[in-house]
This record gives sequence, C-alpha cells and structure tokens, in this order.
Amino acid sequence: MHLQEHHGIFGDNVELKVALFVLFLVIYAITLVGNLGMIFLIQITPQLHTPMYFFLSCLSFVDACYSSVIAPKMLISFLVGRQTISFSACIVQHLFFGVFITTEGGLLSVMAYDRYVAIVNPLLYTVAMSKRRCVGLVTGSLVGGLINSLTHTISFGRLSFCRSNVISHFFCDVPPLLKLSCSDTSMNELLLLTFSAVIAMATFLIVILSYAFIAVAILRICSAAGRQKAFSTCASHLTAVTIFYGTLGFNYIQPSSQYSVEQEKVVSVFYTLVIPMLNPLIYSLRNKEVKGAVRRVIEIKHLSC
Repeated sequence: MHLQEHHGIFGDNVELKVALFVLFLVIYAITLVGNLGMIFLIQITPQLHTPMYFFLSCLSFVDACYSSVIAPKMLISFLVGRQTISFSACIVQHLFFGVFITTEGGLLSVMAYDRYVAIVNPLLYTVAMSKRRCVGLVTGSLVGGLINSLTHTISFGRLSFCRSNVISHFFCDVPPLLKLSCSDTSMNELLLLTFSAVIAMATFLIVILSYAFIAVAILRICSAAGRQKAFSTCASHLTAVTIFYGTLGFNYIQPSSQYSVEQEKVVSVFYTLVIPMLNPLIYSLRNKEVKGAVRRVIEIKHLSC
C-alpha cells in the first residue's frame, strides 16, 4: 500500500515549491550544522563537561534526529514532485518521530530539574547529578519516548485502511493516519489522548515546579548581581521550553471549533523543522560559556592557520 502526502498549505505552484525547497533546505542545513556543531563543541571543551551541557548535547542529538526523520523526505518530494510513501515507510517515520519528539519533552524537563538542583542545592549538585544519574535520566526519557511511540505504532496493526490513500499532512502523524482508516479508531484516539496528556502534563509539571522553586531561591539571593547570575544560567533553557511547549500548546490545546487542518500543518512545520534549528542558536547566543568556547575554537583555528 502506498500513501500520497498532501502538502496542501505549501501550494502547487512550481515557483513556490522551488522557493520552499530552498527555504527548508537552508533550515535543515542550519539545524544539522548547529546541533552537530554544539555536540562537537561540548565534546572538545573541558569546561563544558558538566551535567547541564551533557543534557544539552543529548538535546542537540535528538533535535538533529527528529528533524532528519521529517526534512529529507519532504525535500525530496519538493524536488522530484512525487509525494508518495509506502505504508510501511510511513509507519517507520511515525515510529521514530514519536520517539524523538517525546524524548525532547523529557529532556527539557530533565534540564529544568538540573537547573533546580544547581540553584536550590548547589552544595549537593555534584552528588545529586552524578554521571550515573545523568545517564539514567536521559535513558528514562528515551525509554518513555520509545514506549509512547511503540504503543501507537502497534495499535495501527488492528486497523484496516480502505479509504482514500491521501494523507492530509506533510508527514505521517497519528491524526491524519487515523482519518484514513475504515476501522473503529476510538481505541487509538483514546490512547493518543491519554498518552499525550499524561506525558505532556508530567513533563510540563516538572518544568513548572522546578522553576517555581528556582524563582523562590533567586528571590532569596541578597545581591542583584547574584540574582542576575542565577537567572542567566536558566535563561536559555527557559526560552527553549517556552517555545517548545508554547507551540505544542497552541497546536493541541484549543477549542475544536477553532481547529484548522491548514493551521495545524503550519504549526507542525514550526515544531518539526524550526524549533530544532532554533535550540542551538538560543543556547549559543544567550550562554556566555558556549560563546566563550566558540571564541576559543575560532582563535585556535586562526592561530593554526
């Protein structure tokens, strides 16, 4: 069975498709260079060998991966004008995207917890955030993503697909796939609602509670310089969290009367392609340690020349 992806919102005009191909190619290239560059920078800079930057390197890896699940197929569709995908390839795409997008949310909550420990209990930070615990937290996020994605993927096995083979989307997400089925999809919809709500609420609650305790701790700091320094260590992560959850919230937490398929596609482009590009830029532009590491690498390369 082959499925046809309906890009819809991207239009059928050839000149527009060429412009969009170039735009998304540039976005994807920046995403790969930015995220892989961040991982490389953290690996070669001893000053960045801390739990916070270990989590950041993991976040960069996930961003590069889940962007790569979507972007290449979409770019090829624009380039060759053929927008078909086999059902098995569609399921695989959905499986990996589900793993990485869920892991992203988990990592952002882990990074919030890391900032909480660093600011509220700085004397216990090295003990509380040991290498073993850091690896365990990242592994837990990945396992959670795998369980979530596998649950939805396996549930597709009980469905029959006998209607139109046109997916009203630019990638294989759960809602457009369910619309193609001629089976009863109520169980799948219940699983989607339950898992999405539980995972989103759990990770977001960790972020909210962590920053609530951080805010209280910062307000107790006597000096303005101390408060500024404490807040600066959270600024980049807080920006990334706001963009990620704000986008997902705008996409999913809205009245059904205001739901628009075309609007959902636009927002999906943002969290599948734009956010993975923005994260390394946010952390490099708003983080003094990362900017310092970049400056040292540039100086070393300049001296070697």
